Amino acid sequence: MVGLQLWRGAFVLADFILENGPSMFTSKNVLELGSGVGLTSIVASFFAQKMVSTDVPAEGILELIDRNFKRNSGFVKSSYRVMPFDFFDQEWSEELCSIVSETDIVLAADVVYDDSLTEAFVETLTKILSTEKKKTIFVALEKRYVFTVADLDTVAPCYEYFLECIRRVWNKPPMSQWGMKSLSINFARYFIYKRNSDIVLWQITN
Repeated sequence: MVGLQLWRGAFVLADFILENGPSMFTSKNVLELGSGVGLTSIVASFFAQKMVSTDVPAEGILELIDRNFKRNSGFVKSSYRVMPFDFFDQEWSEELCSIVSETDIVLAADVVYDDSLTEAFVETLTKILSTEKKKTIFVALEKRYVFTVADLDTVAPCYEYFLECIRRVWNKPPMSQWGMKSLSINFARYFIYKRNSDIVLWQITN
């Protein structure tokens, strides 16, 4: 299962949080989508006021996130909880709606690798950003290149489809007025992994 291993987008996002935690994440309510093993959630909990980690309730992934929080309890400063969240389920409970409405920062790493999932992810982002409270979303991912006969070239189709979905869905107000910019990843590396130019970090604000 994709969520049961660490991908480089999660490492970059975790590094970004460590680099900017005191100024950006202190006393914030943070929500992570597709938390995987929970690395970025745990790092964010070093600074945040509240941390909510979410993923699909399959393959014991939620239990794994909870265990990893407990293993790092000596570093965790925020309150935290782990709960299910499936991008394909847009019928949100009152509890989830309340959590989203109170959220200041949303994190997502390595969730763009399947077109149908990408569509559901963009729909989820749209719904989150449509709430009244100002929110900042950080999306980290790695462009995965393949050679396609259609293009007769090496391309990153999943990444391009993510941008296409954003352009298509957010082409009218108020979505067209939301801010989206690519951030430099030229910050300190705290974890051991290979960082390259194919890893991108987006900041989105409503």
